[in-house]
Amino acid sequence: MPKTKKKDSPKKTTDETPKPKSEKLSNKDYVHELRKLQAELVKLQFWVKESKARIVVVFEGRDAAGKGGMINAITESVSPRVFRTVALQAPTDREKTQLYFQRYVEQMPAGGEIVIFDRSWYNRAGVERVMGFCTEEEYKAFLKGAPIMEKMMIDSGVILIKYWLEVSMEEQTKRFEGRINDPCKIWKLSPMDLESHRLWHEYTIARDAMFEATDTEFSPWNVVNSNDKKRGRLNCIQHLLKSIPYKEVPLPHFKLPKQKRTKHDSGPSHKFRYIPQTY
Repeated sequence: MPKTKKKDSPKKTTDETPKPKSEKLSNKDYVHELRKLQAELVKLQFWVKESKARIVVVFEGRDAAGKGGMINAITESVSPRVFRTVALQAPTDREKTQLYFQRYVEQMPAGGEIVIFDRSWYNRAGVERVMGFCTEEEYKAFLKGAPIMEKMMIDSGVILIKYWLEVSMEEQTKRFEGRINDPCKIWKLSPMDLESHRLWHEYTIARDAMFEATDTEFSPWNVVNSNDKKRGRLNCIQHLLKSIPYKEVPLPHFKLPKQKRTKHDSGPSHKFRYIPQTY
């Protein structure tokens, strides 16, 4: 079995997250920096397609930690055919009888793909553990098996990068209250989310046990302070780019051809039915 690190772990195993910088990052500066990083993600995309690289990025964290927004920032300006997001639903009755890792292995990338997991096999170490959706034996077997599976992935040539988005209790409460009071965000809430808020300390214990068992030399956990969403996204994307040994490949050059004009260009023969312009 692969050995896990026992010393010099980079993670905090308390409820305290690093304090964000006091000065607020303006939206203008955020967009400017994000666009630069997104341009680099496009370069990464071309390299992945050319090199047939296989990359897996795992995002885990408490509810309302900002996983969805982080993934949207990464995938906003790239092709969904290269950057594929996986957010699996609860397992079906059939999937419950399969090997635990089976439905995740089915989502692994082919050559030229980056698969981003919005929650992953680590559900067993978090939600399933705290909510009692798995047995103690299944939980312990997962903690032993996860490093083995990840070692096999990496040995086969997959680049695996794991992120934990760390949010404080106060910030999670603030975000939940915002969702409750915002008709455009209330869909993000579920009874499970509210229960996770009540069981904050149980999730802390589960997180620490997960780190202890699965933070390995070959597949470490990278913790992102997501109390400040904007800075968290910028820092994470920058780290992601530095973690992949991509090279800049020549980008395609396009020249827009002249349009071929015909006698029909004077106007449409059919009368269009435009929607009302109310804005």
